[in-house]
Amino acid sequence: MTPEPMNTPRGRTADNTPAIIQLTLARFREFYREPEAVFWVFIFPILLAAGLGIAFRNRPAEASRVAVVGGAANAAVVDSLKKAPGVILELLDDSAAVSALRTGRVAMVIAPRGDGTIEYRFDDTRPESRTARLVVDRAVQRAAGQQDPVRITETRVSERGSRYIDFVVPGLLGMNLMGSGIWGIGFAIVDARKKKLLKRLVSTPMSKAEYLASFLFFRLSLLVIEVGTLIGFGALVFDVPLRGSFVQLVTICVLSSLAFGGLGLLIASRARTVEGASGLMNLVMLPMWVFSGVFFSSSNFPDATQPFIQVLPLTAVNDALRANMLQGASWATAGTEIGIIAAWLVVCFSLALRLFRWR
Repeated sequence: MTPEPMNTPRGRTADNTPAIIQLTLARFREFYREPEAVFWVFIFPILLAAGLGIAFRNRPAEASRVAVVGGAANAAVVDSLKKAPGVILELLDDSAAVSALRTGRVAMVIAPRGDGTIEYRFDDTRPESRTARLVVDRAVQRAAGQQDPVRITETRVSERGSRYIDFVVPGLLGMNLMGSGIWGIGFAIVDARKKKLLKRLVSTPMSKAEYLASFLFFRLSLLVIEVGTLIGFGALVFDVPLRGSFVQLVTICVLSSLAFGGLGLLIASRARTVEGASGLMNLVMLPMWVFSGVFFSSSNFPDATQPFIQVLPLTAVNDALRANMLQGASWATAGTEIGIIAAWLVVCFSLALRLFRWR
């Protein structure tokens, strides 16, 4: 890049174009010349949402596959389980039953004993085994004459907003905003520094703030396509609800994109090698991938860890997106999460501006 003449007005290029515009256009050229970046930002989240949506689609409850040892000698137990709904029965000898349970082919093994008792063998750490234990015991006890003390009726509900795909789409959107903001911006700066391109920019009439801000403007320009593609796919294909204010949703996405972009700028402000930047980015993002509730609720973690989890930017983003999309939350309800996101934006960009070095 040829340095601008020193008499060029600050903040302008040689043809009098604002430097921020040329810098933002340069970010676009870097982006679309990398097909991998286009794939990870736009295509991968849709493929992931489609796969999870199909895997966890609404469908009838799965039957529990169980094995009975010595079926011929325990005809009463076998007969009761054959009539039980939600049970797939296999008759096996003892060694085959042990092998089937160990390999996960059956959820539990029923082994009647000579004294009239029945032994249930199952792994209580497996949800399907715990479910099988309840279903089998109910069928066996009813066959033995047990009566329910209270009559019950069932109403099965499948409501938009309570499905797994409804939960996971906002999480995928938050994860995508984080990844594209941190990786996309951080790598571009470190790569330019490694190639000695940054030190050439020192002699141009361009401020440090303009250079860093061009990356944030670039992120905002991609935001419409990035967010619209994933949310539109979820709404059209899986009927994911959008119950909240559109203005609130836009505000959350804009602040989130800028906050993660600022975090990417901060990570790249001093890193000199791609390997070093990659390690820092993974160090920052890994806790958020695990704790911030992308694929399952962050409330599953112990109470002692919740203060740390709740101040993570991705946790605030995911909670704000779910509050807007699934609950139609008011500004007051989502205000805490929006405040946390805005705080991360201000702190990260301010520190990046102070710490950034051209060389």
